[in-house]
Amino acid sequence: MRNYHVRLLDIKTASDAVALMRQIGTDVHGVSLMKNKMVHYNFRVGPLPAAAANIIKQEMLSVGGEAAVTRGVINCSADNSDAILSATRKQLRKFCQKLRAQPFSLAQMADRLEAAIRNQEKNSGLPFECRGINVDLKQHSLIMGILNVTPDSFSDGNCFFTPEEALTQAHLLVSEGADILDIGGESTRPGAARVEEAQELNRVIPVIEALRREFPDLPISIDTYKSQVAAAALNAGADIINDISAFNFDPKMASVAASTGAYACLMHIQGTPIDMHKDPAYSDLFAEICHYFEKSIALAIAAGVKSEKLIIDPGIGFGKTLEHNLLLLKHLKDFTGFGLPLLIGTSRKSFIGKLTNDPVDQRLFASLATVAQALTNGANIVRVHDVAATKQAITVIDAINNSQR
Repeated sequence: MRNYHVRLLDIKTASDAVALMRQIGTDVHGVSLMKNKMVHYNFRVGPLPAAAANIIKQEMLSVGGEAAVTRGVINCSADNSDAILSATRKQLRKFCQKLRAQPFSLAQMADRLEAAIRNQEKNSGLPFECRGINVDLKQHSLIMGILNVTPDSFSDGNCFFTPEEALTQAHLLVSEGADILDIGGESTRPGAARVEEAQELNRVIPVIEALRREFPDLPISIDTYKSQVAAAALNAGADIINDISAFNFDPKMASVAASTGAYACLMHIQGTPIDMHKDPAYSDLFAEICHYFEKSIALAIAAGVKSEKLIIDPGIGFGKTLEHNLLLLKHLKDFTGFGLPLLIGTSRKSFIGKLTNDPVDQRLFASLATVAQALTNGANIVRVHDVAATKQAITVIDAINNSQR
């Protein structure tokens, strides 16, 4: 009796398929024909008028793929519908060609589908060039070290409150491997009260000025949602605006980013720091966050911010339950279709404590687990308190993620 080996294959990209076919000696023409048939994608698109949903379903079926739509679309008893598309790379290419001949702006949808696939498949093409850093984030993940000059931040409040204490901590974080330092002068922990602009400026500007003198090649981020604080911080030497509201709390923030050429991190938040923890709820977690990003990205581009200067952050812990946070970490790849660097901040957060029952200062190992999960699922920058341990973890994770069959 023959003994046949059967094993499941993890094929994420066309290059994975090519490598596996070459291992078994597939003809070069067979490799070319098969590589796009072995990679499968699922997309959710919409909202679509019923007629457009019908077109999408029929065109997808015609190329051999599948499309799920709302019940009632076929007989038009439903006015509109989202659609879930399921197809191989080759089928999607044919599908997009067909959409370009259809009404309802479906050609624009084809453009976005193809852009999302390109962003997912390419192994390079997320450049980050700031001060002394010039890397491709597809190949090299970055560490953003947290430096809060506040009396009440959840983890390190009142630890580095004076410029001297902050500078000492900055030296430690840089020596441990921080690529960026994120300076915050207002706590955004759940329930935190708003800090007046003048007080925030008094906290952060002396620190940023001192850091710029000490570390001329180090990218510095200002963690603020106030445009005047951001403008003053950038003038003092900061390079990145880290806005928890993604330009939504202060309408002038986008113009500050545009006029200075700063990088801008757009984070999702539901509510405000003072009330975001009070029963957060979503009808569709991922759809609502994606729509939020679409709005903020459009706002930034309209103000003159270049797309290559944008970073997105789904806002772990900012108006999310434990289950929301876990789902976001598990399915981060849902956000990679934007083609923008993805920043994640999980370090020592309360959702970890809910799982492990450990106090804030004993959540290192669990925080590293979230970093590993995030980087494996598409994150490019991690915002952390514990830089040395994270540096070790990232070195291994990047090596694994960049390995090829």
